[in-house]
Amino acid sequence: MFKRWVIFALLCFGYILVYFHRLCAGIVATDMMRDLATGGVLTGLLGAAYFYPYALMQLPAGLLSDSWGPRKTITAFFLIASAGSFILGFSVNVASAFTGRLLVGIGVAMLFVPTMKVLSKWFKKDEYSLMAGILVAMGGVGSLIATTPLALLSDALGWRFSFIIIGILTLIITVFIWFFVVDAPTSGRQNNAKGLSGKELKTAIKNVLTTAYFWPLAVWFFFICAIFFAFGGLWGAPYIMHVYNIPKTQAGNIVSMLAFGMITGSPLFGFLSDKVFKSRKILLFLCALLAVFLTFFLWFFIDSLSVLFLYLICFGLGISTNAIVSIGFTSVKELFDVKIAGTAIGLINFFPFAAGAIFQQTLGAILEFYGKEGDVFKPEGYRVSFIVLFFCAIIALIASFFTKETFKKSEQ
Repeated sequence: MFKRWVIFALLCFGYILVYFHRLCAGIVATDMMRDLATGGVLTGLLGAAYFYPYALMQLPAGLLSDSWGPRKTITAFFLIASAGSFILGFSVNVASAFTGRLLVGIGVAMLFVPTMKVLSKWFKKDEYSLMAGILVAMGGVGSLIATTPLALLSDALGWRFSFIIIGILTLIITVFIWFFVVDAPTSGRQNNAKGLSGKELKTAIKNVLTTAYFWPLAVWFFFICAIFFAFGGLWGAPYIMHVYNIPKTQAGNIVSMLAFGMITGSPLFGFLSDKVFKSRKILLFLCALLAVFLTFFLWFFIDSLSVLFLYLICFGLGISTNAIVSIGFTSVKELFDVKIAGTAIGLINFFPFAAGAIFQQTLGAILEFYGKEGDVFKPEGYRVSFIVLFFCAIIALIASFFTKETFKKSEQ
């Protein structure tokens, strides 16, 4: 059916913007610190201002997906995201920038979970992991735009005007989603498929939270995504610029490998999971193991890595700490009935973004504690920060042992 591909394409464009908003603070962090007169703690808080509301909105996202419907949910909240981007672009102090970033986090929080709900309605079970992988890959495109292209744009026009442009693009895609996205094959454009009642929603939440195998996945999501969001979402680019004295545009090129890892890894994992390994759990374990090795190298060789190795580390982190989440979400969906898919994915999606909020601030506080040499943070601060990320990878690896294999259930 051609209609489902149009719907999927529009939601992918929306997800590109979600990921751009998510990671853009990293590449302009040094500019924002200068213009808004902030240090590591405040910059970490500003980056986390996206993640706290995003995390807290995941349960409402699931509930609204299962009751109000994906189309209405996405368009209403994307309007908020657009407004937040404009406020951020016009910000003159930390308070206004924080407010804009907060509204962006609230608004874009309502795309991923409703989109996963739409996929569960428009695509077959054996297509789901591949489509989820493609969606995450489109997030990689957003990550890519948030690196070198944003660096070039901010150099040319300034970071403020860059966010105004993104606000306009967010508004445009909102209009297209409103007119062309349909919740399910059986629902009309102006009407959603019948959602769950209030009592059914409460039961759905209870069923998810009392399922034992939900929690190892939650722990895995929390700690594996802590690495991606803390490094790729904020402190990776400043680390490369500060420790290796690399200019912003080249640092953007290096950090862009995170996006290439997402773009190539997400669809590949769908194929490997369904056709080669015939397993979700094996891939969750292997990626956590790779993250252990990569964070160890960042910690142990903090200021002695070659530029080529920095490229490889960023590519590997894009694969092992973000591309793999498509398999994680597939596992969550397969644990539960499709009727409560939105609620289940919304609940699990709280954990990666709570991790992003906590660890962006934590690393900012560590860097601030160890101080600066001139205008840049000391290598020792980054070393301690990466020790924290190394232990996050260890915990994610342990959690992967306790996840449930859901591939056979998917086949049935």
